[in-house]
Amino acid sequence: MFMKCNICPRNCNVDRKNAKGFCNSGDKIIISKVMLHYFEEPILTGGEDKPSGAIFFAGCNLKCVYCQNFDISHNAVGKEVSKEELIQIIKKLEHLGAENIDLITPTHFTSQIVDALKSYKPKVPVIWNTGGYEDAETIKQLDGLVDIFLTDFKYADDALAISYSKAPNYVKNAKNALTEMKKQQNSNIFEKNKLIKGIVVRHLVLPSHAKDSIKVLDIVKDICGSDTIVSIMAQYTPMAPNLPSELNRKITPLEYKTVVNHALKVGLNNALTQELSSASSCYTPNFKEKIIEI
Repeated sequence: MFMKCNICPRNCNVDRKNAKGFCNSGDKIIISKVMLHYFEEPILTGGEDKPSGAIFFAGCNLKCVYCQNFDISHNAVGKEVSKEELIQIIKKLEHLGAENIDLITPTHFTSQIVDALKSYKPKVPVIWNTGGYEDAETIKQLDGLVDIFLTDFKYADDALAISYSKAPNYVKNAKNALTEMKKQQNSNIFEKNKLIKGIVVRHLVLPSHAKDSIKVLDIVKDICGSDTIVSIMAQYTPMAPNLPSELNRKITPLEYKTVVNHALKVGLNNALTQELSSASSCYTPNFKEKIIEI
């Protein structure tokens, strides 16, 4: 699998059999939640009443101060599973009617997941649901295994990436990763109103930083074109502990409208938007209850 881990831009170069990297993970897959999840973008399932087969992985190669999944991303709380157990989880989600297999925060377990997908490729689309801080060479390993890249593009300013996510060179790496994703999924393919192959770029609008959001949209258009599906998210909810003062509130209607209007201005015609009411903790899974809910 790996001797020294350099799977992401952190390049920790640690032997994860004997130590943990920045992601707070060793070499074993740790899962924090498995569930039928109804709150992803409707185009991923063909409708709001149809579920994704969500697998939330513990740990993360980002340390976003505002993370809504703070307990699992920062503390890596969860259950250890083997490759064979992961495959059985995927099969069960399929059997229960999941419209896709939604691999959430998978980056730091890329090697193990690739190994599992080479042994069993689901019949439904596989989604790589990532924070965007990826190494392009790692993304190349996913060619033919991942059907949909559901990637964040969080920042256009590395100073914000460092301050809020402890992610140096975020912009360069996110650009390179998105470019590789576009090579693998050059066009979006739909079947019965459901995306089965393609790319969705997510951007969470942060309070006080609408100008940076505008720059993010420009970057995404430059890399992927005006037909890119961009999910402009209004759901920022201040739930994490010890937030900096400028992030300790929800976004305003004016902030969100400014970003959406820019998307329309530059011709991002496939932009997905949210109601401001989506900024609620009720959409965040309870990670303190049963880990495997299927």
